[in-house]
Amino acid sequence: MSKIVLTKAKVVTHLNENIGLSKRECKFFFESFVNIISSQLIKKKDVKIVNFGIFKIKNKKARIGRNPKTKEEVMISERNVIKFKPSNFLINLINVNTEKSESK
Repeated sequence: MSKIVLTKAKVVTHLNENIGLSKRECKFFFESFVNIISSQLIKKKDVKIVNFGIFKIKNKKARIGRNPKTKEEVMISERNVIKFKPSNFLINLINVNTEKSESK
């Protein structure tokens, strides 16, 4: 199974072809969308997109990790990570489309 990567350029091209706005407008729209999500996550606010999912910030406490090669213990610092929980609608949509493509 090959990995297909969805790039910013592909999203902008897809918006351009399907909405009819110029590529410059589509790029501005996409970058604004990402900036809105990023700015809310920076403020530690959840971002909920209906029928898509929820982005949340979770704080991970400092802990001791181990380098698998050298077995050396290293302190891993406290940090924030982004968690994404897909909506049931998205999960069902993906599962239905996966079943269809496997039956072909």
